[in-house]
Amino acid sequence: MRITSPRNLIAAAVIGALAFTTALAQQVPLPMTAADVPGPAVGTTMTKEYVQTVGRMAYVWGYAMVNSHNRRAAFAYVTGQNGNVPGWNGGVLPMAPVGQLAMLNDYIKPEQTFVACPNQDVTYGAGFSALDKEPTVFQVPDFGDRFWVYALYDARTDEFAEIGKPYGTKPGFYMIVGPNWKGDTPAGITAVVRSSTELVFSVPRVFKDDTAEDTRAVQSVLSQIVFYPLGQFDGKMKSIDWSKVPQFPAPAGAAGETKWVVPEKFYVQLPGVMNLVPPLPGEEALYGWIRSVFDAAAKAPATKEALVASFVAADQELIAPLTQWKFNGRSAGNGWNSPVNNAQWGTDYLLRTATAKSNMYDNKPNETKYIYRDLDSQGQQLHGKNNYTVTFPKGQLPPVRGFWSLTLYNEHHLFSPNALNRYSLGTKSKSLKHNPDGSLTLYFGVKSPGKDKETNWVPAPDGTFSLYIRAYWADKAILDGTWMPPNVELVK
Repeated sequence: MRITSPRNLIAAAVIGALAFTTALAQQVPLPMTAADVPGPAVGTTMTKEYVQTVGRMAYVWGYAMVNSHNRRAAFAYVTGQNGNVPGWNGGVLPMAPVGQLAMLNDYIKPEQTFVACPNQDVTYGAGFSALDKEPTVFQVPDFGDRFWVYALYDARTDEFAEIGKPYGTKPGFYMIVGPNWKGDTPAGITAVVRSSTELVFSVPRVFKDDTAEDTRAVQSVLSQIVFYPLGQFDGKMKSIDWSKVPQFPAPAGAAGETKWVVPEKFYVQLPGVMNLVPPLPGEEALYGWIRSVFDAAAKAPATKEALVASFVAADQELIAPLTQWKFNGRSAGNGWNSPVNNAQWGTDYLLRTATAKSNMYDNKPNETKYIYRDLDSQGQQLHGKNNYTVTFPKGQLPPVRGFWSLTLYNEHHLFSPNALNRYSLGTKSKSLKHNPDGSLTLYFGVKSPGKDKETNWVPAPDGTFSLYIRAYWADKAILDGTWMPPNVELVK
């Protein structure tokens, strides 16, 4: 009889166990979609520091979207108090009920504080839609040779349509629909554009020069820029004399832009906005991460207090500095900065938020290139107590197919009223004087550069200011950085 040693018995047992384990090994399914990736576990204990870290990120990420929704709420409230018709709030800002739009009939006035960095190169329109309620129809008249563009922004402030002279858009009726719309397109609608969010902000921009003659000439096309709910579409071109719309009473504006994101209210507002704005591909985990902290805050007063405190700190420490142009975009040469992905932010939450804070509702770069600065050529803050010049050499004006301008803004990125009622110079300016060598010098400061130069002067406030170049329908040389704006020189 053969006797098996204990050592052999143990080895056999181990081998058998391994074989059994190997036979039963199963592949854990790898995640293939965002829905397959588990999020934070419900009920997880969170430290104050963790809550505030997520809170600060949520504030930066959600800033532009909460901003957009609060502006729409303001449109709805003001027009609701004034007969639910389009008009001019305070006589300066076009406002309309949700689903409609109002136009100005001239340049925007310096008293407005609804949006920072307005321009006086175009006549503006403005209107919000709520596409979960009903699509919006809009009219495109025949603009002839005049530059025009309709910017349509979703809740994230990304543009989702290409409509305007740069695109060869034809006159007709167009329709904006929401992400879930499945209806039929009515006969007579030229094309349909779809937003990824139910909120849309529409901003027509129509160029006009600074003469009274062109102001009169542009009225015929402005009157045909009309937006309205699909239910009002009858295939007939509607017309509104925008000079006759009511002017809504409004309190005097604050020194700066209206504060559209209030950190103490962010806790209440962001979850509702997240319910209306679906995540971009890849953002599902971010939504789950943020919601887990909000859910924890809803159950624990101390957690909520820490979360709200993080919003207040983020507003002061992360958002407030973004009004400085050096934190918006990248170098455009000679001390200027410029973004390169305006209105197509994607996951660039930093620049999306920086623009929402400093100059919300940019056009895409191929529509408008924005170039700006706060400092002179020596790196010193621009200030009205000094005089400055910007000189474009002969043949070196901003190369554009549309138009260009150079605007001066006060410390709040708004116009500072002056005796000349002049806030910018550029293509629109029909009285500019060139130097004998063909160059063009523009002047900025509180003091006049001299009577013979005042046609080229923009008066500055007696305080800090910034300069801002717009290049509408810019040539490739601007878009790729081959052309650089000239420096800003202190007059000694």
